Amino acid sequence: MATDRENFLATTVHRRPGRILYHASFTEDLRRRVVEHIGTEDIAGYYGFYASTYIPIRRPEGVPAPDYTRYWEGYDRPAGSWINGIGVLEIPSGVYHFTGYVSPLRNATSLKELEEYPLDDIASWDLSYMRQMVEEARAAGRVTVGSVGHMYETAWQIRGYEQFLMDTVERPAWAECLLERLATNNLAKAVAFARAGVDMLHCGDDVANQQALMFSPSVWRQMHLPRWTRVWRVAKEIHPESRVWYHSDGNITEIVGDLIEAGMDILNPVQPECLDTDALHRRYGRRITFDGCIGTQSTMPWGTPDEVRARVKEVIEKYGQEGGLIVSPTHVLEPEVPLANIDALFEACREYGTFE
Repeated sequence: MATDRENFLATTVHRRPGRILYHASFTEDLRRRVVEHIGTEDIAGYYGFYASTYIPIRRPEGVPAPDYTRYWEGYDRPAGSWINGIGVLEIPSGVYHFTGYVSPLRNATSLKELEEYPLDDIASWDLSYMRQMVEEARAAGRVTVGSVGHMYETAWQIRGYEQFLMDTVERPAWAECLLERLATNNLAKAVAFARAGVDMLHCGDDVANQQALMFSPSVWRQMHLPRWTRVWRVAKEIHPESRVWYHSDGNITEIVGDLIEAGMDILNPVQPECLDTDALHRRYGRRITFDGCIGTQSTMPWGTPDEVRARVKEVIEKYGQEGGLIVSPTHVLEPEVPLANIDALFEACREYGTFE
C-alpha cells in the first residue's frame, strides 16, 4: 500500500494515487464536539486524514523577538487583547475564531516608518536542523510542509486595511516597501525549506472577495505576482520536487493562469460558491491540483449527509480519477456543521476515493 507521501507525489503529477487524500480543520467548539462524538482526540487518525508534518522555523537561541511595545504606548488596549508576532493588536470579537485587528502603522506619516518597522531577519538564522526533521518524516511516509506564509495579508495587517489599499494607489512606494520586506523574509523561509527538501511550500494571500479581486488585476500583477514568482522560482531551483500550495479565498479565476506560470502547483480552497469549478478544471485541470471543493458556505453547514456524500462523489469523479485532487472543506468547519455531515464527508472520501 502506498504511503501518504507517495500518494501526494502521485496526485500532484496527475497519476492515479492509491487513495484520494483529504483533510479538514475545525473551530474549537466544533473540534470539542467531534472529539466527544468519536471518543478520541486523534481526529485526523480516526477519519484518515493524510499524514503531514509541518517543519517549524525556530528562533535561534539568543535572538530576541522584535519589540513592538512602542507602537502601543498610550493606547487603551481592550481587555483580552494581545500583540501578535508581527506587532498587530488583536481583539477578540466574541464570534468563534475571529479577531479584530488594530494596525501599528495605521497612522504612519513617512516612508521611513515602513522601512524601519521591526521584522525578523530570517535570512541570518541557522535553520539547518530542518533537514533531519524532513528525513525522519519522509521515512515515516508523511508529507512534509514548510509554511512560507503571506505577503499581502501581513502587509495590510501591519499598515491597516484601508491604508494599505490607498497606498497602492496614492503612495505605491509605501505598499511596495512593505511587500518587498515581507517577500525577502518569505524567500529566506522558502530557501531554507527547499534546502531541507520539504514536499510542499505552504503560501497564500486572500486577494479576492466572493465576486472578484480586491484590487485591479494590473495592481496584483505589478506588486504581488513578481514577488511570489521570485520566491517560488528560487525555491524550485534548489529543490525542483517541492510543490507550491497557494491559498486564496474568493473568486480568483482571473489570476489562476498567472499563478500557474509563476510556479503554483496546488490551488486552495476552490470555493464552489465563488468559482465555476468545472470551467476552471477544464482550463487548468491538467496543470494544477485542486485542494478543497467542498463548500463551507453551502454543503457542509446546510446540506444533508446524502448531499455531502453526493458532492464528494461528484468532485472525485470529475477531478480526481487521474490525480490532481485533494478533498477538503473550503475553510475551517464552523459550529453550524452537523456531526453527521462530518461523518458523511470522510466516509465518502474513503468509499469513492480508494483505488488500491
